Amino acid sequence: MTERLPAAQRRQILERMLLIRATEARIQELFMENVVRGTTHLCDGQEGVSTGMAAALDPARGDTVTCTYRGHGHALALGMPLKDMMAELMGKADGCCKGKGGSMHLTNMSIGLIGTFAIVGAGAPVTNGAALTAQIKGTGAVSVSLFGDGAVNIGAFHEALNMAAVWKLPSIFICENNLYGEYSAYADTAPVEHVYERACAYNMPGVWVDGQDVEEVYTVVKEAVERGRRGEGPTLIEAKTYRFRGHSRTDPAAYRPSGELEKWLARDPINILAERMMQDGQLTKAEFDSIKETTERDVQETTEWALNAPYPPTESVYEDIWA
Repeated sequence: MTERLPAAQRRQILERMLLIRATEARIQELFMENVVRGTTHLCDGQEGVSTGMAAALDPARGDTVTCTYRGHGHALALGMPLKDMMAELMGKADGCCKGKGGSMHLTNMSIGLIGTFAIVGAGAPVTNGAALTAQIKGTGAVSVSLFGDGAVNIGAFHEALNMAAVWKLPSIFICENNLYGEYSAYADTAPVEHVYERACAYNMPGVWVDGQDVEEVYTVVKEAVERGRRGEGPTLIEAKTYRFRGHSRTDPAAYRPSGELEKWLARDPINILAERMMQDGQLTKAEFDSIKETTERDVQETTEWALNAPYPPTESVYEDIWA
């Protein structure tokens, strides 16, 4: 049964989802203005997965996360300060990686974020490493690996699940199935209809969840976390979700069937939670609009700060090479 969260926690999650949405919109503008170099991958529409996952973890206990290059939302959901992320995107010294990582390489161990990975599927083995550390030390911590449906045909995915199952690691594998691996539909690249069905090959639980319902995501991830803490091994979760934009900043997503985007826009995770809160008397339309307006203003102010922040000195290229 889906757990209904307390009003205060619901509001916190709603605020975090609105922050992610507003930040992604501003990042897209910055890239199109050529303020930020390279490319970027936005998660508009997938906020329910990242915030639901984050709400079920406890970084203070040592829980860790690896995720994909579509990781801005995960970082913010886990609690990365917006200044740290915005500065990193612009290559500034005040960024979370001192301006050396950029859009696809965000790290902050204080919130449990081992990192966002540009290599498809690369986070899964690293999550196993963190999970093995927790197992050996007996900390009770778990490690989460988030990846897209495009990663489930990568060797590292299968190797990681196999190892986690054999060693009963407290690893939680979450596939954000947004229906497309870059520009290819999942149905055209995999022989099984559902990603979670692959769990049976590794003798671990496989669970499907509606990624647009943040409380459903929280409930399922929490159960997997508790299972991992008890020493019962890994879980594979498939969160069915959708990215409202194309794969990357210049992708118009012309490969989508007519009407598909509109269907998913009607299931916006932000609106689903907000409407539920309104029905329960925990939120008014005016309060929702106010939170949204305040968030957008904060994002703009942080952007202006980051634009004026200093770049790292040239000699810093020789720093942070060894740990």
